[in-house]
Amino acid sequence: MTILDGNIVTVAMPAVQSDLGFSGPGLAWVVNAYLIPFGGLLLLVGRLGDLIGRKRMFTAGLAVFTAASVLCGVANGQAMLIAARALQGVGGAMTSAVVLGMLVALFPEPRDQARAIAVFSAVGAAGGALGTFLGGALTQALNWHWIFLINLPIGIVSGLAAVRVLAPDRGAGLGKGADYPGAALVTGALMLTVYVIVGAGDRELTATLLLAALSLTLFVAFTLRQARAARPLLRLRLFGSRLLSGANAVQILMIATMYGFQFIGALYLQRVLGYGELLTGTAFLPAPIAIGVLMLGLSARTVGRFGAYRVLLAGLVLIVAGMALLSRAPVDGSYVTDVLPPLLLLSTGFAAAMPALTGLAMSGAREEDAGLASGLFNTTQVVGGSLGLAVLSVLAASRTEGLLDEGAAAVAATAEGYQLAFRVATGIAVGALGLAAAVLRAPAR
Repeated sequence: MTILDGNIVTVAMPAVQSDLGFSGPGLAWVVNAYLIPFGGLLLLVGRLGDLIGRKRMFTAGLAVFTAASVLCGVANGQAMLIAARALQGVGGAMTSAVVLGMLVALFPEPRDQARAIAVFSAVGAAGGALGTFLGGALTQALNWHWIFLINLPIGIVSGLAAVRVLAPDRGAGLGKGADYPGAALVTGALMLTVYVIVGAGDRELTATLLLAALSLTLFVAFTLRQARAARPLLRLRLFGSRLLSGANAVQILMIATMYGFQFIGALYLQRVLGYGELLTGTAFLPAPIAIGVLMLGLSARTVGRFGAYRVLLAGLVLIVAGMALLSRAPVDGSYVTDVLPPLLLLSTGFAAAMPALTGLAMSGAREEDAGLASGLFNTTQVVGGSLGLAVLSVLAASRTEGLLDEGAAAVAATAEGYQLAFRVATGIAVGALGLAAAVLRAPAR
């Protein structure tokens, strides 16, 4: 539910704009208002989950997210919708940041943990992929309000199940890691980083560079604070784990590739092939089906047999192949021959790579840091997705505008812009593969 809401609005954007009178730049804040607090708070609430108890943080986050979803659904003005989306981002961060830490604690045995992570990854990936379909289906069948109101029954059932099923955990106590100045610095730095990335295409380069420099300054100040604090929010030794640091770096590149495919791919279907909202969502349905089947049926057993490192590399090879095929998508393309084959390659590769990468990242953290490591892993997902969207959409738009200025036909220029974005995404995926091969190999026993 929380991952789905990061992109369910993509297909519904025209309806939201028409109903509430958003300008072009203003409409982007329907997405950005969710991503900024979500990405900025993950590290903080992940650590707080270690301190006050992960179940408590998880159930509180569900309550906040569900209430915010209702506010989004009944919003009748721009300010109310954007504020409610920001509150959704807060609730989403509270739940998402502690989930992996809870899984590690609940399933300490490697075989059970691999199965649990496969289920978790399948649910998350399906939520992300289903967002496009549900956004189009609900908007076309009912109206855009229902893309948010659908969360009310889901949130209530999830909250009741969490209260009844999850065992309580006491946490270490706030006194063992409540570095409030450090929390303010890292939260401000992460929020500013996401803001810089998601708005890069709408502001001058000088302003973007100044904001990026400010964000870097906050990160440096946070690092110095953590090195000297008696009870640091983030123990810097966490980054001494080659597996955890390397897996997070690989994830930034992999998620940038996949988010770029999802966003640019939807635009290609609509603006080049002429698909409507519902048909665009339906065209993406094979992705969550393939991901769910492969992750739940094969992922844990495959990782257990061949090892996470080999499975991760095989998945990344498939992602590179899928993006390379997609970069040939022509102006007169066909879904069956030009979209579906790369879609299946990307889905299969992601189904293999994501659980393996998650297991490698969490294996590099101690139990007392599991919530923090979970928050960090989710943070790099948001940063990677935001970075991929910003870079690839700007490149596609610039290429299209250049061709239009040269007198090219609108559809042909748009298709070539998307082809450039897909080629760059292929290069990013190659970078993820090379980094994984170099950094994540397990030491010889």
